[in-house]
Amino acid sequence: MIRLGSLAGYAFEGPRVLAGWTPPAAPGVFAILYPTRPDQPASERLAVCYVGHADDLSALGLPFRHPRASCWIDRAGDRFGLRIATYDVPGGTAAHREQIVQELVAVYRPSCNERQYDQTWEPHWVGKDRPQQ
Repeated sequence: MIRLGSLAGYAFEGPRVLAGWTPPAAPGVFAILYPTRPDQPASERLAVCYVGHADDLSALGLPFRHPRASCWIDRAGDRFGLRIATYDVPGGTAAHREQIVQELVAVYRPSCNERQYDQTWEPHWVGKDRPQQ
């Protein structure tokens, strides 16, 4: 298990070697990871290079027919360095999965995601800077 997200809020299964992984015919969020520093423990040397979701993970072309797979391989140096972690959103819809993906992209800034999101907060969203009554 690996925890990803702000305050490590999501318990992902894995990471597993992507090259030997068979995607399930199920909905989920997935993160593609690659090793960054071989001199550190495995849990501290993985970086996120892509985050996505699907209604059916087996229909995405994973592991290496996905449209962004070449970017992942370039980032990792070869296909055997890539890892995948998956999260089955309990009771989640496509909108829930998309929200999780957007949060993870904002936190990790994965280089292979074409769309990037900012992790921003406005003070008035949390009740600060309200006009005094």
